Amino acid sequence: MFAYRPIASRRLAYALAALFCASLIGFALYLQYQLGEDPCPLCIFQRVAVIATGAICLLAALHGPGDRGAKVYAGLLLLSNGIGAAIALRHIWLQHLPKDLVPECGPGLSYMLDVFPVADVVRKVLSGSGECATVGWTFLSLSIPEWTLPCFLLLGAWGLWQVRGARRTA
Repeated sequence: MFAYRPIASRRLAYALAALFCASLIGFALYLQYQLGEDPCPLCIFQRVAVIATGAICLLAALHGPGDRGAKVYAGLLLLSNGIGAAIALRHIWLQHLPKDLVPECGPGLSYMLDVFPVADVVRKVLSGSGECATVGWTFLSLSIPEWTLPCFLLLGAWGLWQVRGARRTA
């Protein structure tokens, strides 16, 4: 195995992770507003998970946690990234269904939020719809959720890495 070498501090490490999350959201907004890729409900939920992860990393960067604090932040990062990865996996599964098994398209997310209780909206969105099965933008033959899944996994591992060996130099 290789030895862990801290970048400079946990603060810098968390700040870099927060910057990475901000760049993911920035790219998602570029896809939406410049390339016209409207997000489906599962894409929006993945954005929420990225924003939550970025907020946790920003808070950790401002806080400069010690060993116990790093464990708390790692737990929060595992939670937000685990949820994001699960949503991305569901989205990937929907995108790879045969066309005859794709669920019908439902109402838009904004309409559902206006009409249904939040718990029902979450349940309906996670069950997926036909619009979530559509693959729009791709890079190297991978769709957006196929790119966000490794990002969630890397960010979760990043949080664990901060527990493992970074020294507090804040």
